[in-house]
Amino acid sequence: MLDIVRKALLAGLGAQERAKEFVDELVKKGELSQSDAAKLMNEVMSKAEKSGEEIDKKIGEIVEKTLVKLNLTGKRDIEKLERTIQELSNRVKTMEESR
Repeated sequence: MLDIVRKALLAGLGAQERAKEFVDELVKKGELSQSDAAKLMNEVMSKAEKSGEEIDKKIGEIVEKTLVKLNLTGKRDIEKLERTIQELSNRVKTMEESR
């Protein structure tokens, strides 16, 4: 799965680079002004960022579902256990000190 994600990200970066080259070419030909080019690239970058966030979210959901199916503990479970252990340790320490 990591390979698929890596390929998707690299494809996205390649697409952004091609978009920039395309816009630069339009500016050179005089078909697009510098300010319009900047606006267009900002729009492309914004959409790419949103797409990246959506991909991150989807990947997170897939990983979470996979962990559930595999019955593996996740980071949240481990953090919850760590908090519980810390609370119990504090209680034991308090009880020992009160003796």
